[in-house]
Amino acid sequence: MDKNLLFKGLWAVILGGSSGFGYAAAEKLAKHGMNIAVLYRENKAADKALREKLAQIAKANSTTILPFNINALDQTGRESFIKEFAAIAPKNSVKLLLHSIARGNLKPLTIKNNPEDEAYNTLSVDDIQMTTYAMSTSLLDWTRSLLNADLFHSDGRIIGLTSEGAHKYWESYAAVSIAKASLESLAKYMAVEFSTYGLKTNVIQAGVTETASLKMIPGSEKLLEMGIKRNPLGRMTKPDDVAGVIYLLCTDESFWINGSIIHVDGGEHCR
Repeated sequence: MDKNLLFKGLWAVILGGSSGFGYAAAEKLAKHGMNIAVLYRENKAADKALREKLAQIAKANSTTILPFNINALDQTGRESFIKEFAAIAPKNSVKLLLHSIARGNLKPLTIKNNPEDEAYNTLSVDDIQMTTYAMSTSLLDWTRSLLNADLFHSDGRIIGLTSEGAHKYWESYAAVSIAKASLESLAKYMAVEFSTYGLKTNVIQAGVTETASLKMIPGSEKLLEMGIKRNPLGRMTKPDDVAGVIYLLCTDESFWINGSIIHVDGGEHCR
């Protein structure tokens, strides 16, 4: 089969596809014939620029890419998307649900000897709950919604994105770390319980990657520096590296991979 027609007639739903891993995945999958619904939140200027880029990718690969500038974490927004999308995409055509939402709080747990700062700039329980829903448990709502609408393919894939910060200390990363650890646990249970629908759920742990989200983390310059030093291959991970593995996980040959955390980092995690 022509590699450009590998996913012809199939769809991906990408949550958080305006940049970074989500955008790179959209570009990669479109090259192999997959149609894509890209969900994101951007201002008017950024939305216009993104729509133009996505239209160019779609045209170059003779695929359909639908941009949805909506809040993927809002129930009304999710229900509205499902209704609109179901009128376009055939039933049982969603091969991939990719969760690439990067939205959370980057605050410390405490600020010593500064009560005023601590009151406004430390992590609250609400911050943790919001971050965990955004970067973890919202995946469950989206999976159920697509299932209830009979949109998932009988050999569908669900992919989440975690990070090394789920397992070690990064400055002001507590809420995201909790969310990523939650995602890893959730994916394990989804891998078992949603297997009855033919779905395979996996999580990718990318290496340190220079994305807009990473740059928001305090001390990200040090993370980038250490990422290069630790990596056996001598460079940082790129979004395209991760997109390549997302593509591989959508192929027929990957159907037996389920419930795994896959390191996509050139061996960075070994050091």
